[in-house]
Amino acid sequence: MKIYTKTGDKGETSLFGGERVQKNNQRINAYGTVDELNAFIGLALTEIKSDEIRNVLIDLQSKLFIVGSDLATPDTEKSKKLNITRTGEDFIKKAEADIDIFTDKLDELRNFILPGGSKGSAMLHVCRTICRRAEREIVALKNFEKINENIIVFLNRISDLFFVLSRYENKVSNYPDTIWKPQ
Repeated sequence: MKIYTKTGDKGETSLFGGERVQKNNQRINAYGTVDELNAFIGLALTEIKSDEIRNVLIDLQSKLFIVGSDLATPDTEKSKKLNITRTGEDFIKKAEADIDIFTDKLDELRNFILPGGSKGSAMLHVCRTICRRAEREIVALKNFEKINENIIVFLNRISDLFFVLSRYENKVSNYPDTIWKPQ
């Protein structure tokens, strides 16, 4: 099977279910940014020292594939026949549980901190900001198309999770949080 199909050579692509849209369609922007986040998680995994964090990230990558397919499949009568797995409330609950687990292992945060520290931690901060951009893209999509509301909630939670994971990665790598001090 060839990897190139030539069907996108004129600036269009297909959603699940066959509908053709322009490659700059807001739905494509939304799930493309989720894909970018997933790819950056893959890069971050190359630098993460904590096995606990690695396990969370690998689980997130799998869930983000589901988010992407959920976004790529408008909820129509035709798409219901495709039996696509949708982003569920269980994704949100798991993210919240992970946030609580890692927060309990950290010192209480009393100040704003600057992104950075270890390379792994800095990469998790980049994941957080890509996640926030994906969230904005999905909210923009929601303004004119119906989407699964759980997607926005899930991305909002995992952006917080990336923040907590970045702090924990610094802790296990012996890097203290860098407190932001206004000039």
